[in-house]
Amino acid sequence: MKKEKRITLYKKIWCKIRYWQSLKEISDTELASLLQIGERTLKEYDKCAKNITLEKIDVFLFTNHMELTELLSL
Repeated sequence: MKKEKRITLYKKIWCKIRYWQSLKEISDTELASLLQIGERTLKEYDKCAKNITLEKIDVFLFTNHMELTELLSL
């Protein structure tokens, strides 16, 4: 039986944040500022988003007046 590969929650959330960024045409510099992280950290999250914290996600959602369900429904 073939094991099904699943997409982790942190990867889904990170992909949605990057998708939101492309929709809003926001630069990496602006996104890093919104998340209160460095641009280098954005690149690390692109490789593996497992280190993104709930605090960073919460800051992003609060700053953009969004709920988690709104982000995930993009």
